[in-house]
This record gives sequence, structure tokens and C-alpha cells, in this order.
Amino acid sequence: MSYTGDGRLPVIYVRGFAGGRGGINDAVADPFYGFNEGSVQVRVVDSARPQFHQFESPLLRLMIDHEYQLLVEGNQATYLQTRGDGDVPAATIWVHRFYDDYSTELVTDAPAFSIESASQKLFEMVQLVRRRTGAPRVFLVAHSMGGLVVRGMLQRVIPDTLGPDGRPLVASDLVDRVFTYATPHGGIEFDVGFGLLEKLRDTLGVQGADIFGPRRMREYLTPASATEPEGGFDATVLPDGSFPRERFFCLVGTNASDYDVALGLSARAVGPRSDGLVQIDNAYIDKAPRAFVHRSHSGRYGIVNSEEGYQNLRRFLFGDLEVTADLTGLRLPGTRDDDTVWQLESQMSIRGLPVVLHEQSAAHLCPIQIERPRTTDDAARPVPLVRTYLWSKASRPQDPRTGARSTTMRHVLRLRLLSLRKSGGLLSFLDHLEQAEDWSDVLVVDIEISQDAQPRAWAEWGSRVEGALRDWKPDPSTTLPLTDEEDAPGVWRACVGVPEAARPLLGAGAAVTIQVQGRATLDRAVRV
Repeated sequence: MSYTGDGRLPVIYVRGFAGGRGGINDAVADPFYGFNEGSVQVRVVDSARPQFHQFESPLLRLMIDHEYQLLVEGNQATYLQTRGDGDVPAATIWVHRFYDDYSTELVTDAPAFSIESASQKLFEMVQLVRRRTGAPRVFLVAHSMGGLVVRGMLQRVIPDTLGPDGRPLVASDLVDRVFTYATPHGGIEFDVGFGLLEKLRDTLGVQGADIFGPRRMREYLTPASATEPEGGFDATVLPDGSFPRERFFCLVGTNASDYDVALGLSARAVGPRSDGLVQIDNAYIDKAPRAFVHRSHSGRYGIVNSEEGYQNLRRFLFGDLEVTADLTGLRLPGTRDDDTVWQLESQMSIRGLPVVLHEQSAAHLCPIQIERPRTTDDAARPVPLVRTYLWSKASRPQDPRTGARSTTMRHVLRLRLLSLRKSGGLLSFLDHLEQAEDWSDVLVVDIEISQDAQPRAWAEWGSRVEGALRDWKPDPSTTLPLTDEEDAPGVWRACVGVPEAARPLLGAGAAVTIQVQGRATLDRAVRV
């Protein structure tokens, strides 16, 4: 067997929607279905001069950073068919070229595209890659509609397939983790037309786009033997027993302006609170890990070929620690009837990266809306801020002065609290100060991991740091590590109280609660 147990499972890429025959023919002319494309970004450097900053494609970066191989001999399908079981390295990259069967450039009298068929062929490819590499499972990485192809396999094809023991197969036994870029998990809806455009699309099936409507989604996401769930079908829900939500990551784009298809008609129809094609609220699975990045659906400035996308991808696939930060003990001033609307912005950066890994802001139309509690249970419910992953074996940045490698992983979490007022149920701007926050600060968190001990962490609010934030270091004589408040093995949790200046707004007991959990512990807990 080729798999060495080092965590580098085979990666299978699944591309998005190509449209009609012309788009399908263009797609099959690309050997890697677009996953080989990179991008550049203009950054302001010294003397305020603009400079290009280059981001390689996710396919190339896996080859460089994690020493994956891209094996092609004629084509990948032929290569796999002609090799024996266990003869192919596990750390390999594969592209699910499902559109090849529907291209008039390759097939005489090519049939119309079928998402059910694409899901079935993905299942066959997963099985073949597992046999040839000896890997127990695979990683699936998908863009846009490709994520629905993946879900069709997980939620319909696999449950409808019997194993050697006569029982339905279990998806989590075949697939380790799934990462989707800008997938319309809740379908594609329009911000105009009062539902008429969706009805026309789903009735006429223009260019096969009815696959993004609720009727067709229910067909290819539901096993043949399934009964209607209580409350009806909801495409954003992974049904119990299909695949663990904790092993399914959704990257959500928030930039509609950089997506220009059909003279911008797509972005205008879908609305500004989207990536230009998929509305933000439809781009993730309920209760699954997610991150928001200011990227468009596709194109040169798209989410797939972005550094933000790749850094979230590699941490989710290979990270051995899950880190969550929640705002707890929140007690906003006033009452439910005082007509004040509260919004919280969150932004997470990691030392050594040139991009922000997660950002929810009012400027990008996706702040965290803070609802006043209706019940005691609501009051105790934490406000999720960020969920990310760490790779304890990753190399740390060097100190430019000493050349020494850092032993800690540093995160910076920026928080801004904004308020709006209502008058008679309508927003009032009589006393409004646009983008003037009621409170803002940054929380610097250092996490140190050792092989034989629980994590240790230090945290400090930026408002209390003297000098440059990047130069802050915990003083061992005055700053003790945060106290672990969790007794469960494999889980570390601590609370960092908000600064004194924020307590009149957030509450005397408000805190950022940080939890670090080993992925092995988490996977055992959620294994289906």
C-alpha cells in the first residue's frame, strides 16, 4: 500500500457550473478545469507605490507546500485504469473531469448534462483512487456547483449503494473532509422579480440551471429510500447520518462587484449581498465550519485562486487543531424595545500571512447581527466569532532580528461594535455617525503547542499593548498563561474578559472564550 499515514490523503477537485454546450466545450479544453489558475493583487508598499503580490493556484501550492504529485500520462483516467492497486502514491491530486462525457468536442451525440450522473461518476472515481493509492479516504475540494456534485454523492449515491455486508455504505468511511468554495448550498435565488425569475428558470431549465432550484436539489440530494424530513426539505441541512458537518468546510465570498458575467446581469439580479452569483446566506451548510472572505464567485479576482481560499483550505485539510472564539456573557445596554440595532464586525489575521483569513463586516454587508435575548437560554447562548484550524507542525516565521523560529502561533482577532437606531420601525439617521464604532479593539492570542502537554495560550487586548502590535511578547514575570477551564481530555478552553472600557456596552461578564481541540478528538466524537 502507498499510503504512509502522514495525513496527506488524495485530493480530488470538482469544478463548478459551465452552462450550456459552449461553456462545457470550453471547460474540457482546460486540462485542469481551471484549478491551475493563480492571481495577483496590488498592494501599497513603501513610498505609497503599488506593487503586484502573486498568489499561485491551489493546485500548484499543494505541490509546493505539501509535496503532492500531479500524475498525468495521457490523461488521469487512463493513468488510474492502467495501474495496480496500491501502486499510486497517496499524496496525489486528481481532477474529476465529469464534463468530458457531455462535450460535443469529445462525444458524438453527447447527452445533456446530469448532476446525478456526475455524482455517480465521482463515487466511482473516489473508489478507484482509494484502491490505487491504498488510502483509506480522500479529500474532496469543490467550487460552486461542484460542491453540489459532492453532496449528491454523499447524500444520495453512497446511501443508495450497498456494501459487501449488504448494508448501505457510510460516506465518512470513504471521504475524510470536504472543502467548498462558493457553493450554492441553499440554491441560487434572485434579489429581483419577486420569485418569478426562479420559477421561469426551474420550469424551463434554461442552460440546465434548474439544478439550483429546490425541486431539483431535493431530487439529487435525497436517497431513494428517504422520507420527507419533519419541517420539509432544506437544502442547507446535511441530514443526520449522511456526513459529519464538522468535516465539511464552506468558504463564503462577499464581493459581488468583481464578478462580471453577462455584462454584470448576474450580480445585479442576485443582489449585492452575495459573491456575484451566490447569496451569502445560501453559501454555507447549517452548523458547518465556515469563513467569509471578500472575494467574488470566480474570475481573475475570484475565490478559488485567492490566497485567502488556499490558506483556509490547507488549514482545514491538514490542521490538527480546531480553534474557536465566541463572545460570551454578552449583556447589551437597554431593552428589546429601545429600537437599537447592534452589529458586530469580526476579522481574523494569522502571523506570517499576507491576507485576512476571515472577515465579517458592515462594509461587506455581512456583519454579525446581535439579537437581544428573548429567553434565559438565548441570553446564555454564545455569539460565534471565528472558527479556524492550526497545523502544529507548520514552520513558524523567523524573527528578522535574531533569525530564530517562533514557537507559538499568533492570531489577531479584530472586533468592532456598531449600533443603529430605529424610529417607528424604520432606521433613523438623525444622530447617526457612519462607520463610527461604539467600541473596537483587537485581541492578540498566542498559542503554544508541545507534543507532551496541553496547549498554553496568552492573550492581550491591543488597547493595552505599548508600541507596535507585532512586537508584543508576554512578560513571563507578569503574564501567566490563560487558565484551562475544561476538564475533558483533548479540549482546552479559556475566557478573556473584555477591556474595562467595553464593559458598559458588552456587559460586566462579557468575554471572548477561546477553545482549542485536537482534530483526532473531534473526529472521534462526530464519526458517523
